Amino acid sequence: MIRHARVLPVLLLAPLLLTACGSEKADAGAPSGAPGDAELTVRAQAMGVAPELVYVTEAPGFTLAQQSVGVLGDDGFSATWVDGDTNALLRLAVDRGSITAGTCTEQPVGDMSGEHTTCERDGDAWYRTGAGRHEYALPEEGHVVRVSAETDAVPRDVLRAAALAAHRPDVAETDRLLPSAEPAPTTPVERGDLPPFGDGAPDNHVDVGG
Repeated sequence: MIRHARVLPVLLLAPLLLTACGSEKADAGAPSGAPGDAELTVRAQAMGVAPELVYVTEAPGFTLAQQSVGVLGDDGFSATWVDGDTNALLRLAVDRGSITAGTCTEQPVGDMSGEHTTCERDGDAWYRTGAGRHEYALPEEGHVVRVSAETDAVPRDVLRAAALAAHRPDVAETDRLLPSAEPAPTTPVERGDLPPFGDGAPDNHVDVGG
């Protein structure tokens, strides 16, 4: 009987150890980007931008011009990076649509309509020139990511690297890229010129002779 009594606690403890190990593995494999995705969604929607169209990029010497961040078209996204030494601009634009060999020359570079556009395949992207600008356009599922600049201001290799560096922002990048979503006021604003009686309309009474 003594031997059985010693074995019993071990048998009862084994399932608990197995359960604990399973929980640890499940937590280790849990996605860590969920809070960041939620913050991105709130901030993007507050701007009128579709969250899935928000991208960020980087290039040596270029910094984000915060005031340039905004909506493009119906719900697309646009932002500009500035070279602090030369004042050259890199524009990132993401909008719904597609780009193919048949439509590449029909789409203007940098929204410059009416200008001739040339297209050259470069890996998975299109290198496009027109109206004194050049652009790399990367087709994604349901949208196109474009990085453009003035041809004389930004070399092609810098433009290409910035285009290939374009990606969905993480938590820290979202915080730097998108303005915070200000909550709507929950209580009405009190006005001091409204009388506490009657229908609440302002008192515009004037004295005799006034």
